[in-house]
Amino acid sequence: MSLQAEIIAALGVKPSIDVEAEVQKRVEFLKSYILQAGAKGLLIAISGGVDSAVATGLCKRATDELSEQEGKEYITLGVFQPYAVQEDIEHSYAAAKAFGLTHTVETNIEETVNEIALEVEHSLKALGQHRHITHQGKGNVKARTRMVMQYALSFENNLLVVGTDHASEAITGFYTKWGDGAVDITPLTSLNKRQVRQLAVYLGVPEIIVTKAPTAGLWPGQTDETELGITYDDNSDYLEGKQVSPEVAEKLESYYRRTAHKRNAIPGI
Repeated sequence: MSLQAEIIAALGVKPSIDVEAEVQKRVEFLKSYILQAGAKGLLIAISGGVDSAVATGLCKRATDELSEQEGKEYITLGVFQPYAVQEDIEHSYAAAKAFGLTHTVETNIEETVNEIALEVEHSLKALGQHRHITHQGKGNVKARTRMVMQYALSFENNLLVVGTDHASEAITGFYTKWGDGAVDITPLTSLNKRQVRQLAVYLGVPEIIVTKAPTAGLWPGQTDETELGITYDDNSDYLEGKQVSPEVAEKLESYYRRTAHKRNAIPGI
């Protein structure tokens, strides 16, 4: 078996999907997990990107169906988490509106992140390193601060924290360990980015969100494809078993090997 085939099998990506069937399968998965956990619903951080918009649509369908099925209210809580002023915050609100979310809250993380960054810089100074925290380091603080806030809110409301990671992120390790990768449940796991967009169109995600350049929003001007040096089309082609250039295959496989620690259980002895 080729390494490409091994990676595809490990991540569970199909070469093509029946969109309607995939939506219902993932909705049933969410419903089952809510009941199993004895939770009152789901919490989803809505970033303004297509991944979180699709996850929001799936969550809302799941809690609506469960409310009707069980005869009591289950909710989807949408959380907006800008750092200072988020340029595309209107896309977060548009996603929530598209799916009729009635439970939403905005929590600005700027002050908390800046305090943590300042303490890190004090610690660096004590170590003889007179410098600011790096862009990447502060970006990781942002992702982890968002997750701390999500879990505090979920605990107080007995909700499950839903993640938006999918196979196109898993192959590259393009998420923050113990940040956006630290969640209770991930309904997009075996989809590549192209397939996520297919679900987005089916679910009715606003077109501006479906077609926008993907970004983690960790610093101004950051985009996924620029940072990774590879397009999501090439990424999706690889995960669908299609032939890609040797350069693309080598880069993806290198990312996959280097980021294994993000996908594996914590090692111990």
